[in-house]
Amino acid sequence: MIDTSAFQGKKAAFYTLGCKLNFSETSTFAKLLREMGVVEAQAGETADICLVNTCSVTEMADHKCRQAIHRMVRENPGSFVVVTGCYAQLDSEKVSKMDGVDLVLGSNEKANLIQYLNDAWTQPATPEEGTDGHRHLFHHVKTKDIKSFQPSCSRGNRTRYFLKVQDGCNYFCTYCTIPYARGFSRNPSIASLVEQAEQAAREGGKEIVLTGVNIGDFGETTGEKFIDLVKALDGVEGIQRFRISSLEPDLIYDELIDYCAHSRAFMPHFHIPLQSGSDEVLKLMHRRYTRDVFAHKIHLIKELMPDAFIGVDVMVGCRGEKPECFEDSYEFIKSLPVTQLHVFPYSERPGTSALHINYIVPDKDKKERVHRLLKLSDEKTLAFYAAHIGKEAEVLFEKAAHGKAMHGFTKNYIRVELPPSDDNDRLDNEIVRVKLGEFNFDKSALKAQLL
Repeated sequence: MIDTSAFQGKKAAFYTLGCKLNFSETSTFAKLLREMGVVEAQAGETADICLVNTCSVTEMADHKCRQAIHRMVRENPGSFVVVTGCYAQLDSEKVSKMDGVDLVLGSNEKANLIQYLNDAWTQPATPEEGTDGHRHLFHHVKTKDIKSFQPSCSRGNRTRYFLKVQDGCNYFCTYCTIPYARGFSRNPSIASLVEQAEQAAREGGKEIVLTGVNIGDFGETTGEKFIDLVKALDGVEGIQRFRISSLEPDLIYDELIDYCAHSRAFMPHFHIPLQSGSDEVLKLMHRRYTRDVFAHKIHLIKELMPDAFIGVDVMVGCRGEKPECFEDSYEFIKSLPVTQLHVFPYSERPGTSALHINYIVPDKDKKERVHRLLKLSDEKTLAFYAAHIGKEAEVLFEKAAHGKAMHGFTKNYIRVELPPSDDNDRLDNEIVRVKLGEFNFDKSALKAQLL
């Protein structure tokens, strides 16, 4: 039983680290709290409730989580601090002992975050708790017991909606802790997801991003297929654009690529994790594809959707990546018609099998490799943008802060800017045809002229 009267008029602050899935979940938590009468704290206000949704994909992510928690506690003295997310699952007890933390919820428990919050908020502390004014409670289960699924379809303060279609992962790549933090792959039914998309359309949503941990693995729970989900969502009236946040190369079936190329609403925009362009390293990582398989998917996308934006994740400096392996990987990536690289250095994660690989890449070599790939990424992205200068495109615009340039994205995810104008607000959440102009001052977007 939730005592909503205890929360009426309280103020909440939120901080999210990590992936789009985390942002989607935080937005849903905020929506649930609003329904209980909680309002979001504005800049300069002290919150009564603070929620930190954490990431643990790298050692640096863990560090940023601790910094965020300390900052929330410092900036909101006396607040009730809740921590959830991947770092909270992997180190629940450690996080619960941090100064100012009241409640830590693992991946299974966050589906019932409101109930846990209500119980801890409304019940007095025991003599063993709260000696410093905070509860320091934590709840989590082992990976094998993570079964719950927290539905999420929310936009927060954005124009685009983020629809959570799947959670967890069964892959257990040698470098990764996400399966331990998120549990095994699970999903809701296609019917329930279509219903959420229809609700987003009724609320005025025009674009939905599909989020999850391993989206292409959709169906582990219900026996359905991801391609069937895509086809069902494509028929939702009112939603004009769907984007798929990330798909494993071995799960991007040719049938799916072909369907997206001819679909009503799925955009020519893909994000595909490669991690390495060296087959030797891919084998060490326990990835489920070769670089030839990856190349086939990229070339098929470009054959059917020549203007498609393709983002690629690349991990640099993992154990076993000898200099010749990196050079092999670099040349392979350079040869591909991809648009942008998301490059990140390998980080040692406790309990992962990668720690048994003997060859360790020195930090200075990691930094040099990251720098080279980021430079390559910039070259590819700028060339992709430049090829579209002078063309016409449809852009979904998002409301800008007062005095700031309004921005939006084309179907193929080119960022577009309009100069600040008092008349721009009318374009918020509208799809408008524009002519693409030159680069803006920092080359992060193309300028646009309304048609």
